[in-house]
Amino acid sequence: MAKLKSFFKDYLLFILFSCVIIVIWEWLVQSGKVPSFILPAPSSVIRSIVENRESLFQEHLLATVKEVAIGFFIAAAGGIGLSILMYFSKALEKMIYPVVLISQTIPIIALSPVFVLWFGYTIWSKVAVTVLIAFFPIVVGMYDGLKNSDPEYDELLQSMGASKWQRFMKVKLPMALPSLFSGLKLAIVFSVVGATIGEWLGASVGLGYYSRRMSGNLNAEGVFAAVFLLSVLGMVLFFVVTLLQKWMLKWNEEKKR
Repeated sequence: MAKLKSFFKDYLLFILFSCVIIVIWEWLVQSGKVPSFILPAPSSVIRSIVENRESLFQEHLLATVKEVAIGFFIAAAGGIGLSILMYFSKALEKMIYPVVLISQTIPIIALSPVFVLWFGYTIWSKVAVTVLIAFFPIVVGMYDGLKNSDPEYDELLQSMGASKWQRFMKVKLPMALPSLFSGLKLAIVFSVVGATIGEWLGASVGLGYYSRRMSGNLNAEGVFAAVFLLSVLGMVLFFVVTLLQKWMLKWNEEKKR
């Protein structure tokens, strides 16, 4: 009950604001002030989702979730591992960190056809785009967290004879968790964007492909249905990572006590 009250306290204004926007949106379309082929009514979008629920949920949504999950976990494992390696090796940091930064200056939309050329229209071309777009915030979050931790604890353990690995496990890693999860929360949302871009440029299934197909058919309701599901997917995944963050940080605090 207390959690429910806290939820409404935090999000009541957002819920009310969203309801007002939806009501105004519906009225503008139903009254003919905005053409439905430009901006379909929310009720039409929901109807489109219900009527096409089998293909949307069992085929397209499932494919996008699979691409996002695989790409995100590869990016997380690679980003965290690379950040740890750069922390322990200054030479590796000087070689790799600029490359990571440069990789973000290349427009993803320009690289997607390259991945299609390499991997074809398989799931791996979409996964590659997802990894590339999600990799950067994880690396930066983890590496900055390791570099910016409180040096006093590190110096204390060093004076007691602790090795660099022991100081890393006892001080650096726990203190880097908040920064890491900030990067993970950005990365999980970017993963949805990356998978959608990959599907737009070369796919036969997925919400990005579905929205492109509906756009080609001038089906505004179908396009907005895909956009709505992608938005909900991003929010749900963000919420899951937030819950994991709360659990990990709580567990870390209890372990330290």
